[in-house]
Amino acid sequence: MLTLFKNANIYTPDFIGVKDVLTGGKTILSISENISIPDGLKVKIIDCSGMNLMPGLIDSHVHITGGGGEGGPATRMPELEISMMIEGGVTTVVGCLGTDGITRTVESVLMKVKSIRAKGMSAWMYTGAYQVPPPTITGDIAKDIVLFEEIIGVGEIAVSDHRSSVPTVAELTKLTAHARVAGMIGGKAGIVNMHMGDARDPFRPIHDVVESSELKYTQFIPTHCNRNDYIFEDSKEYGKKGYIDITTSSYPYYADEEIKPSKALKILLESAVPLRNITFTSDACGSLPGFDPETGKLVKIEMGLPDSILREIKEAVMEDGIPLEQALYVATCNPANILKLQGKGYIREGYDADILILDDQFNIVKLMANGVIVKG
Repeated sequence: MLTLFKNANIYTPDFIGVKDVLTGGKTILSISENISIPDGLKVKIIDCSGMNLMPGLIDSHVHITGGGGEGGPATRMPELEISMMIEGGVTTVVGCLGTDGITRTVESVLMKVKSIRAKGMSAWMYTGAYQVPPPTITGDIAKDIVLFEEIIGVGEIAVSDHRSSVPTVAELTKLTAHARVAGMIGGKAGIVNMHMGDARDPFRPIHDVVESSELKYTQFIPTHCNRNDYIFEDSKEYGKKGYIDITTSSYPYYADEEIKPSKALKILLESAVPLRNITFTSDACGSLPGFDPETGKLVKIEMGLPDSILREIKEAVMEDGIPLEQALYVATCNPANILKLQGKGYIREGYDADILILDDQFNIVKLMANGVIVKG
C-alpha cells in the first residue's frame, strides 16, 4: 500500500515548506510538491492541509521492562505498553535497566525490544544497569554491543547518587573505553548512558575520566540534567563539550526541585549550548522517587510516560517561544545522530516512514510507524 500525505507543512525537522510525502512499505519514497500517482496504483491519500508533518519522536531512555523498586516490591513499575508510545507520538524507544540490575535482567530487556519490534514499532537498548561492573548477557559489555544488533551501548550507569555503586575513575574509564571499542567494531554508538544523581559537582566522574584518558565527552550521554538547580547550572558549560539529556516526565511531579524541560531548553540555547547536543527523554516506566534528605528514606514515588516529551515540545514552542524545528531536534534527529539509529529521526527519502502529524494545537492527527498508520 502506498500512502500519500498531501499539502503538509513539512518539518524534516527543519522546515522545508508545504509539500507532499509519499510512503511505500516502511520507507519514505518521495518528498515533493504536487506528487502525482500513475493510474492503476492503489494509494491512500491523506489531506494534511494546515497540519504539520514531522518525524515520529524518539524516546531514548525508557525502562521498557519497568523500573523502580526503591521502596520494596510494591514500588516496582509496570512494563511499557505500545499504547503509551502511540499516545505520545513516539515511534522509537531505547530501553534500559535502572536501579534494579539484580532482579531485572538484560535478557528481559532484549526480549521486550524484540516484542516492540514485532508489534511494528522500533526499539533498541543498552546493556548494563546502575551497577559497575554491569550485568550483561554474555558476561562482557563489548560482546553484548558487538553481537546483538539491538544493543547500542551501556547504561544507565549511576554516578553522583546514593544508589550508585560508586565506580572508581579507573573502573569508569575501562568501562567507557570498552564500550567505545565495541561500538567501533559493531558499527554502533558504543555510548555510555549516565544516570546523574543529586551529589554536588555531579559531572566530576565524567570530567575525571576525560582528563585522565584519551576519551571524549561525546562518549557519554548524562541524563536527568534538569533534576536540580546546581546540576542544571553546571549543564550550561558541560553542554558545550558533550551531550545533555533533559528528563521530561519528572515535571510537574517535582516542580519545586526540577527545571521545567521546555524552559531548560530555552535557557541552554541562550547559554550557547549547541542545539545538536541536547536531547529530551521521558524516563518512562522508571520510578520517580523522592527521598528524605535527612534520613534517606523513600517518601514518594511517581511514574512517567512517553507523552511528556510531546507536552514539553509543545510548551517550548507555545510558551517559551522556541521555533518548532528547533524544539523537534531534541527528540528526532539529535538522538538518531548521537545513538546512530539508522533510518530514524528525519523526514528524508529512503528513511523509515515514521511520521507524526499534528494540528496547530499539537494534537496528534495521525501517527505512522514503519509505514503503518497506528493512530488516526
